[in-house]
Amino acid sequence: MAGHIQDRWFKTENDANGKTVRSKSDRYGTGMRYRARYTGPDGTEKSKSFPDRQKRLAELWLAQTESDMARGQYIDPRKARTTFRQYADRWVKAHTGEINSREAAERRLRLHAYPHIGTRPLGSFKPEHIRAWIAALELTVPAESHRRIIVGTVSAALSAAVDDGLLSKNPCRARTVQLPKPGKPRVLPWTAAQVFGVRASLPQRYQAVVDAGAGCGLRQGEIFGLTLEELDVERAWLTVGHQLKRIRGKYVFALPKGGKVRDVPLPKAVVAALQAHAKQFEPITVTLPWRTPDGPPVTKRLLFSGPEGNHVRVSNFNDHHWKPALATAGIIPTRDAGARYASAPEHGMHALRHFYASVLLDAGENIRALSQYLGHSDPGFTLRTYTHMMPSSEGRTREAVDSLYVASAPQDRDPKEP
Repeated sequence: MAGHIQDRWFKTENDANGKTVRSKSDRYGTGMRYRARYTGPDGTEKSKSFPDRQKRLAELWLAQTESDMARGQYIDPRKARTTFRQYADRWVKAHTGEINSREAAERRLRLHAYPHIGTRPLGSFKPEHIRAWIAALELTVPAESHRRIIVGTVSAALSAAVDDGLLSKNPCRARTVQLPKPGKPRVLPWTAAQVFGVRASLPQRYQAVVDAGAGCGLRQGEIFGLTLEELDVERAWLTVGHQLKRIRGKYVFALPKGGKVRDVPLPKAVVAALQAHAKQFEPITVTLPWRTPDGPPVTKRLLFSGPEGNHVRVSNFNDHHWKPALATAGIIPTRDAGARYASAPEHGMHALRHFYASVLLDAGENIRALSQYLGHSDPGFTLRTYTHMMPSSEGRTREAVDSLYVASAPQDRDPKEP
C-alpha cells in the first residue's frame, strides 16, 4: 500500500540508548486520532482523518482510494467538495452553441435546480437526492414535458462533471431514477380553411407571412428575416440563410436554428404573394448585430416590417396581430374587454409549418426531403413528429389484404361458363 496511517496520539522516538520507543504525543486523547495519507495522481499528498478505534475503517478507506486510482475512477476529494451550483455556473458559461440556449439553461438551473440541489457537493450526490428533487419539482412545474427539459439540463451538467473528474457516476442515469416523460402532444395540423381564415384576418401588412410559413415551412424568425434576394424566382427556390432573433431583449440577425442554411422549393403562389406584398409595402433596410447583441453589424433588406418602419417586433406582432387574427378565425376564444388572449402555444406561427408538413406528406413527399425543407437536423425527429400524418398507410394495408382475399376466394360459378 503506497499510503499509510498516521497515529496522531503517539509518537516514535529514540531513547538515550538509541532504542526506538513509542510515547504519547501532545495531542493524546484529543481530536481525530488517525490520519490516512496518500499521494494523489497529481503528485500532491492528500489525507482524511478518523476518530479513535476506527483504524480499520481508515485502512479500508485508504485501500478503496488506491483501488479507485488503479481503475481510473479516482475523484480528488477537494474537487468533489465543489457544489453543484459552483460547477454548473462554469459549465453554462462554457456551453457551446447559441447564446439563447445558454441563457435558457442558466434560467432553468437558477429557478428550478439551485434552490434544491445547488449547495450539495458533487461528491455527495446519490440517486436518492435526484429522486427527491424530481418529486419536489412536480409541485412547482406542472408540465411534465417542461420538467423533463429541466432534468435533462441538470443531467447534462452532471455528465460533464463526470467527464471532468469531479464525479464518478451521473446519478440522473441510475436505474431507480424515473425521468419525466416527454408528454409531447400529437400535432394536429390546421385545415386549409383555418390557414386562409387567419390570413384574411391579419392586417394587409402581415398577410403574406402566412404564405411564407404555410407555403415554404419557414419559422417565425426566418419569415421576419426574409429578404427579396433570397427568392430565386427563375429556379423556383428560396434560400433560408438567416433569421431575425431576439436575445436578452435585443434583436440580432443569426443563422437559422441549428445553424442550418437550407434551400426550400418556392411555389408560384408564394412568389406571387411575396412580390405583391413587396409592391404594396416597400422592403426596408435594417442593420443589426450578427448572432449576439455585441456582434458585428450586418445589413439586410427585409420584406416584412412594422408600421413604424422598422423590423417586426415579435412580441408585439404575437399579442396585437396574430392572436386577434386567431380569435377572428375562430381558432382561439375571443377575449373580454381589457383582458389578454389566452395562451395558445399550439396555435403559434409554428402551426403554419405543421400545415406545410401535412400538405407535403399528403402529396406523397418523403420524410427525408421534408426534413431538409423544414431544417431538421435529424429525419428521425421529423418522422416521430409527423408519422401519424403520413397518408393512407392503413388504407393501402386494407386494400392489399382485401385484394389478396378477393384473388384467393373460391368461384361461385363454373369458370367454363360464359
